[in-house]
Amino acid sequence: MRNITNNPLNFVYKMDNTLLNDFINGDMMSTEATLLARCNAHCELCNSDAPLSPYVVSPHTNVTVDHAVMLCETCRTQVEDPETMDMNHWRCLNDSMWSQEPAVQVLAWRQLKHLSADNGWAQDLLDMMYMEEETQKWAEIGMDDDAEKPRDVNGVELKKGDDVTIIKDLPIKGSSQVIKQGTVVRGISVSDDPKLVSGKANGQSMYIIAEFCRKK
Repeated sequence: MRNITNNPLNFVYKMDNTLLNDFINGDMMSTEATLLARCNAHCELCNSDAPLSPYVVSPHTNVTVDHAVMLCETCRTQVEDPETMDMNHWRCLNDSMWSQEPAVQVLAWRQLKHLSADNGWAQDLLDMMYMEEETQKWAEIGMDDDAEKPRDVNGVELKKGDDVTIIKDLPIKGSSQVIKQGTVVRGISVSDDPKLVSGKANGQSMYIIAEFCRKK
């Protein structure tokens, strides 16, 4: 059975294998379905078969296959509120830290980092853990106290005066025009909203979602 709440970020899944296979092989293949297939309907941190929902790993904000993980309610609650963490529950990271998925690695690393101050076993796991350089940078960005800054698709901080490349076709609000993928916007400005930068493209000044840019 699939239970969907009104919030598009709170899809909750509970499927048996037959229904899962039917869903995956049908015409409704979506980001959430791809994530569910990837984890075989089990939480990507603790391997629970409880109902799951997609969790976007910061600083990213959109549910995508590369930037989200499927979590059970227990893991999600404790990730969002570290004060509620059950130390014994997170022994599960001994397995999930070896996931091949960068988003899972990042989330496992951050949880171990939170736990390591008071738990020697968590520090031992951190010492053993290996991530690619880009994944490590992503993980560390999420631990910054000042993480609320505009960042590009790779999590790199964007600053005033930077040049960026648009990574996908973007419609211009209130117009039929589109900013084409590959367009270079030079000398951007940052705004009060960390999700947005501003600059000129196609001769027009506009705000652009930072995550749809790549710093040059």
